[in-house]
Amino acid sequence: MTEVSSLTGRLLVATPALADPNFERAVVLLLDHDEEGSLGVVLNRPTPVDVGDILEGWADLTGEPGVVFQGGPVSLDSALGVAVVPGGASGERAPLGWRRVHGAIGLVDLEAPPELLAPAVGALRIFAGYAGWGPGQLEDELTEGAWYVVESEPGDVSCPVPERLWREVLRRQRGDLAMVATYPDDPSLN
Repeated sequence: MTEVSSLTGRLLVATPALADPNFERAVVLLLDHDEEGSLGVVLNRPTPVDVGDILEGWADLTGEPGVVFQGGPVSLDSALGVAVVPGGASGERAPLGWRRVHGAIGLVDLEAPPELLAPAVGALRIFAGYAGWGPGQLEDELTEGAWYVVESEPGDVSCPVPERLWREVLRRQRGDLAMVATYPDDPSLN
């Protein structure tokens, strides 16, 4: 069996060549990546649905925009909560209802009472669905050049203007990758 180097906690940033409409200009936070496959959420696909409309108790903990995000094309009828817990990376005891994924970023148990996490949460996003890849599938897409893999920052989870996240993540990279941020929305207009 081929050893898979874990990309958990990193971002997949869609290259301009990625033609799948589910992932055009997507920024995906990988929540799990191992030899059994990969799972992540798209950070920059807000929906018009308010969090309070489906998970009333969690609405007060979500930042702007306070809407549900489409986490990906898989299981759109399920919800995932991703939260940043300041200090969560420093080895402090994790709050009840939160499981560390990478650094200060973790998954929230949406069945837990929101009051348990309220004092600890710095940022929270609710996602409908997720992005998933079977064993070796993501590695094949990486080999084909569909994604850039970059480090995540806690602020990526709660970007107040998610439509700008693709360009912002690319712009903060070093070298030629930062130039991709200037890639036009429609290259045929150049």
